[in-house]
Amino acid sequence: MFLGTYSPRLDEKGRLILPAKFRDELGNGLVLTRGQERCIYVFSQREFERVHEQMRNAPISSRQARDYIRVFLSGASDEMSDKQGRVTIPSALRDYAGLDRDLAVIGAGSRAEIWDSSAWAAYLEEKENAFSETDDNDIPGLL
Repeated sequence: MFLGTYSPRLDEKGRLILPAKFRDELGNGLVLTRGQERCIYVFSQREFERVHEQMRNAPISSRQARDYIRVFLSGASDEMSDKQGRVTIPSALRDYAGLDRDLAVIGAGSRAEIWDSSAWAAYLEEKENAFSETDDNDIPGLL
């Protein structure tokens, strides 16, 4: 499970050092793809395959499902980290997420997310009040 917030930096080659706590889960390969809210989703290879299998069950007649699958999969890139835990973020994904040098890598349960640090700070500031006011009827699956 991916938890926490980390503040790595992109190097001049577009690489970031994965948080040490994430490396075991991502050591056998990972998939980077477009995330919602202009971040990059980071899945282990196994979790990405599980998510893809769920997508395959969506009806092909659903325009919304087709659109989502196209955007999600067309931006996907399978990667391997090197011995130092570095992974290269493809330039198209860096552009999509507006990544500069300073990043925020957050744990989001079954995936990690990579954000530009200032975009993450703005998002968090905007959402923290709503988070505080959420009751258990607002989120499906929570007791």
